[in-house]
Amino acid sequence: MRTITLPRHREQTVSTPTNIGRFAQRTAIHIAVFIICAIWIIPTLALLVSSFRPQNLVATTGWWTAFSPPFNFTLELYQQALGRAGMAESFVNSLFISIPATIIPIMIAAFAAYAFAWMDFPGRDWLFVAVVGLLVVPLQLTLIPVLRFYNVLNLTGTFPGIWIAHAAYGLPFAVYLLRNFFGALPRDLFESAYLDGASAFTAFFQLALPLSVPAIASLAIFQFMWVWNDLLVALIYLGGYPSVAPMTVTISNLVNSLGGGWQLLTAAAFISMLLPLIVFFSLQQYFVRGILAGSVKG
Repeated sequence: MRTITLPRHREQTVSTPTNIGRFAQRTAIHIAVFIICAIWIIPTLALLVSSFRPQNLVATTGWWTAFSPPFNFTLELYQQALGRAGMAESFVNSLFISIPATIIPIMIAAFAAYAFAWMDFPGRDWLFVAVVGLLVVPLQLTLIPVLRFYNVLNLTGTFPGIWIAHAAYGLPFAVYLLRNFFGALPRDLFESAYLDGASAFTAFFQLALPLSVPAIASLAIFQFMWVWNDLLVALIYLGGYPSVAPMTVTISNLVNSLGGGWQLLTAAAFISMLLPLIVFFSLQQYFVRGILAGSVKG
């Protein structure tokens, strides 16, 4: 009997519709990311370039003309912005406002988040829902009632007053973020600690806090940047007292009532951005890890 051997087909790499679809999807994602980055970076780049140009050129020509010869870059705007009265004092005031207004809500929120996550008490879930519900309350609704209350207690124009205000406004988000992170920690770890005789304070300080450094660091970045860049709350509670005004209030006063001197804002903006950038890049290793762990689990 005769055996017939059929020829083997050569193996060929064929682009299947699935591979083509994946390539098109990745390409579309890369294009979208590039467009989003360009939307964010181009205005910032324009502001940076304008801050190193002479004041007359900033007012009369576009920022892109700075890259065509003759190149004309100067520190004139930075010298004028730093030379304005009150700028150095405002920088110190911003530090004196931002640091306590970052530490206070994180400390309070850490205690509250641990209680919501690992301690049983009547009405725990309803109270947590009420705290999280404060996130949807517009900030503007509280300004006039709080300002009247501050006037009665003589807290207007004082550092303790602005610390309390920023701490209160930042507490709902801080409690929500840290509670979700604490709730994602292993239960067996705390049960073992309680069996060994550890109290709630011992478990909080020696277990929960050391394991929650990523979430606390990411929360510190959010709170510090929000307080440092805040203008509305500072204007309401500190606006009439230049001796305690932060940089945002002083920078807003660089422009006169007719809009003159707006070129100084380009340099002043980067002076104000310097410290938040240092804080962000110093803590960025914890940022993504803390946000993801605190928002996905709980």
